[in-house]
Amino acid sequence: MRALLISIWTGYLADLLFGDPAYPFHPVRLMGKEISAWEKAFRKVFPKTPAGERAAGALLAVCTVLTAAIVPYFLLWAAFRIHFLVGIALESVFCWQILAVKDLKKESMEVSYRLQEEGLPAAKRALSMIVGREVEPLDEEGVVKAAVETVAENASDGCLAPLFYLFLFGPAGGFAYKAVNTMDSMIGYRNDKYRYFGTVAARMDDVLNFIPSRMCALLMLLCARGKGFLHANAVKIFRRDRYNHASPNSGQTESAMAGALGLQLGGDAFYFGKRVKKKTMGDALRPARAEDIRLANRLLYRTVFCGMLLGTVICLVVYWAVRFWGSCL
Repeated sequence: MRALLISIWTGYLADLLFGDPAYPFHPVRLMGKEISAWEKAFRKVFPKTPAGERAAGALLAVCTVLTAAIVPYFLLWAAFRIHFLVGIALESVFCWQILAVKDLKKESMEVSYRLQEEGLPAAKRALSMIVGREVEPLDEEGVVKAAVETVAENASDGCLAPLFYLFLFGPAGGFAYKAVNTMDSMIGYRNDKYRYFGTVAARMDDVLNFIPSRMCALLMLLCARGKGFLHANAVKIFRRDRYNHASPNSGQTESAMAGALGLQLGGDAFYFGKRVKKKTMGDALRPARAEDIRLANRLLYRTVFCGMLLGTVICLVVYWAVRFWGSCL
C-alpha cells in the first residue's frame, strides 16, 4: 500500500510537470499495435458473420486486456525482488504513463491559443487532432464547445478512471483499463466495419467507466466554485441532462461541465460526412468564448487533485482498518 501510494503520487506529479512521455515504445502505442495485429489475425480466422465477428472481437478484447495486466504485474514483481527502490521507480514510471492530465490540457489549450492568435482555420486544425467529428462545419463558438466537451469527457476517460483503477489494482489495473479504453477508441464504433467486431470492446468500456464517470462528475460539482463557475447551475444541469448522451457515461461529466460554465454542449455533429442527431446538455446562458477552454481545464485540474486526495484517504483508511482488525484477532 505504501509503495503504491508513493508511486501514484510520483507519477501524478511527473505527469503535471512533464506530460505523458512520448517515445516509440510507450505502452499505449504498443497496445494500439497489438490491437491492430490481433484484429488482422482474427478477421482471417473467424467467419464474416455477425456472430463470427462478435466472437473475434471478444477474443481480441480478452487477449489485449490480459496482456496489458499480466506484463506490468510480472515486471513489477521482478523489480521489487531486485530492490524496493527499483520497484518504486518502475511503478512510478508506469503510473506516469497511465495518466494524461497535462497532455489533455496542452492539446485543448492549443485550440484556444490558435483561435485567439491565428483565427478560426488554425483552431480547427488544432481541434481536429483531439476530436473524432468533422470540424469544417463548426463556427468559432462550435470549436470552443467541442474543445470543452473533449476536456469534460476525457476528465474521466483519461484522468479519473485510470486513477480509480490504479488505486484499486495498481499499474496492472491501470494498464488493463487503458487497454479497454484504447480498444474502444480504435474498434468501438457503430459503423459497418466495427458494428459487431467492436461490440465487446465498447460494452467493456461502458462497464469500466460506469463508476468512475459518476465519481468524476460529482467531484466536478464539488470543485465548480469560485470565479467563472456556476455551482448551483452545475448541480441543476447535471441532475437534468446527465443522460442526454448516446454514451451512458460521457453525459455525466459533460452535463456537469456545461452547467458549471453556463454553456449548452452537445447537439448535432458530423461524422464521415453524415449529420448525427444528438441531444444538448445545459442552457446557453451566454455565448461560448475561447476563455471557456481555460476554465474547463481549471476545473479538470481541481477535479483530478480532489480525486487524488480522495483515493489516498480511502487507501489509508482501509490500510489502518485492516491493521487494526489484524491486531484484534
